[in-house]
Amino acid sequence: MIHENATIVAIQESGLWVETIQQSTCQTCVAQKGCGQRLIAKVTGNTTTIRVLPGLFDTGLMQVHDKVVIGVPEKVIVNGTLLAYFLPLMTMVLTVALASHLSNSDLIIAAAAITSLCAGGLIVRLHSHLNQDNYEIHPILLKRIPTNA
Repeated sequence: MIHENATIVAIQESGLWVETIQQSTCQTCVAQKGCGQRLIAKVTGNTTTIRVLPGLFDTGLMQVHDKVVIGVPEKVIVNGTLLAYFLPLMTMVLTVALASHLSNSDLIIAAAAITSLCAGGLIVRLHSHLNQDNYEIHPILLKRIPTNA
């Protein structure tokens, strides 16, 4: 599981919205010295806001601006990337191949490509909606970082 430090920006009954700068994998990346992603994120303050499931924590005890540690299962990164990028593209490629056998019109093939790419995107969106509370594929809250008072 990949661990990331985050700051709570919003609290809901079913989860938390947190803001994070992805850094943990920067330490193990092969392109460490040649990549400016971490440096740019630090300089620009470019962050990512994601929804995190509460795990074993009570969201009522959390407050906005609390520092937390979230966990993202490794398989989610690979499976999510394949689902989000590969599925719509493969849907489009297969549809274009089928459309080119059925018609010689470039307009029809282009329309089929755009339609099937959008359909693949809708399938991804539907999968995301149906699994919005699935602990196996979403980041979860691992611990709350105590504040120095």
